[in-house]
Amino acid sequence: MASRDEPERTCVACLRKAPRRELLRVARTAQGVQVDVAAREPGRGAYVHRDAACVELALHKRGLARALRVVVAPEEAARLQADMERELGRP
Repeated sequence: MASRDEPERTCVACLRKAPRRELLRVARTAQGVQVDVAAREPGRGAYVHRDAACVELALHKRGLARALRVVVAPEEAARLQADMERELGRP
């Protein structure tokens, strides 16, 4: 459970709450849907646990597209999944 000062967000895949720093933000920007590593990009955002299962579930069940209010094309979903998995591999 997060401390009182730390904001919580909900993962769009598993719907569990977690401190914002434990989640990966994905943003809908003018350039399209992209991983927001710094969590500072303007635009509508959605959060996913830093876990490969949640990443896959968010894309497969369209929870990410629903939260961002955008249609994610299959090729864009593949690129986004690769970007998110690359980010998961970073220490």
